Amino acid sequence: MALWGGRFTQAADKRFKDFNDSLRFDYRLAEQDIEGSIGWSKALVKVNVLTQEEQQQLEQALNELLIEVRSNPQAILQDEAEDIHSWVESKLIDKVGNLGKKLHTGRSRNDQVALDIKMWCKQRVLELQTSIRNLQCHLVQTAENTQDAVMPGYTHLQRAQPITFAHWCMAYVEMFDRDYTRLTDAHKRMNTCPLGSGALAGTAYAVDRETLARDLGFAFATRNSLDSVSDRDHIVELLSAASLSMAHLSRFAEDMIIFNSGEANFVELSDRVTSGSSLMPQKKNPDACELIRGKAGRVMGALTAMLMTLKGLPLAYNKDMQEDKEGIFDALDTWQDCVDMATFVLDELKVNVERTRESALKGYSNATELADYLVAKGVPFRDSHHIVGETVVYAIEKGKGLEDLTIPEFRQFSEVVGDDVYDILSLQSCLNKRCAKGGVSPLRVAEAIKEAKQRFNL
Repeated sequence: MALWGGRFTQAADKRFKDFNDSLRFDYRLAEQDIEGSIGWSKALVKVNVLTQEEQQQLEQALNELLIEVRSNPQAILQDEAEDIHSWVESKLIDKVGNLGKKLHTGRSRNDQVALDIKMWCKQRVLELQTSIRNLQCHLVQTAENTQDAVMPGYTHLQRAQPITFAHWCMAYVEMFDRDYTRLTDAHKRMNTCPLGSGALAGTAYAVDRETLARDLGFAFATRNSLDSVSDRDHIVELLSAASLSMAHLSRFAEDMIIFNSGEANFVELSDRVTSGSSLMPQKKNPDACELIRGKAGRVMGALTAMLMTLKGLPLAYNKDMQEDKEGIFDALDTWQDCVDMATFVLDELKVNVERTRESALKGYSNATELADYLVAKGVPFRDSHHIVGETVVYAIEKGKGLEDLTIPEFRQFSEVVGDDVYDILSLQSCLNKRCAKGGVSPLRVAEAIKEAKQRFNL
């Protein structure tokens, strides 16, 4: 059943109907459409469009329909309705007859769909935040279990300075915390109710929109009817938050792929998140992480598509806006799947502590400590930087680590070097010295873990 037709003398061509209809994807808004309809029925009582008895009859029928939808949402797809709004209305009419035709009084599909998608987005924000917090908790727990796992930190994929695996985990806790708070901010901005804005100019009935907004779980009603029906900022914001979070997830996945490689061998991924080769029996591929990395582009593409759709649209509603739903549905589903999979990857992750330490001892990652040592002896930093560079070249030629050089060898480059140099060149010394807040000092990492556990109620 179409919600329009009186103006037309011919039926829509089937090719156009297939092209135009949106039930195949907007069926996911069924619960929100029904809940919004219940709220609207209550508002119509207050403006004398419905009697109390009629409203109760409609609400009972809508609640029955809601139960049916929740038990089998896929059944909606067997219908030939144009969209979810016409499907709900036709099913309501089947239940209560002509009374069902009164419910759309003063309401447009424009403010109806704006309401439905906002309600759906608000619910998904809370679900996504639950998944992100769960990932953060797993990272904190992994950090707590790997505080003694010293490993090289990298810049330009070259060994730079020693860190711990725990410090690496806590870096991602911070990244995902920003994702979590971005969702909180987006939820606050989308917490405005557009219902009662009509097609574009507002409803002709004196509906108390603030009461209606509160009844539907919003903070307050939107302030401008034109903006209300054409606003898709909340979708763009969520796609933006999803894209940035997917960038974080992709970096996490890339790190894991590198750490899991045969050359690094820092970690071993569980058999439950890896796959084999159809040809090479020895292979154990990090497919879960590779898929997370790959799906990032899919989510970012949805953001770009939505921005391109909106950029040239005049006010108010245009059918182009129907393109918002498939993108946001797929992007948020993908985002949440990837967050949950990253959490799963951490479940049985094994860190090869001996291998990470061995690697941290290579690459002259204690060179900065030697430079700081010379500074403490009165050598200007720029000079000490040059001296250490020359010392590293010498050590490479001799096939030695800095900590393996003799005092006479050190003194070829600086006379101030004494026996106390060896204490500062140890991995533990390198870690301990980074004791400012946010540093890799075991003390600071332990504090960060403790603070996160308190924050997340672990």
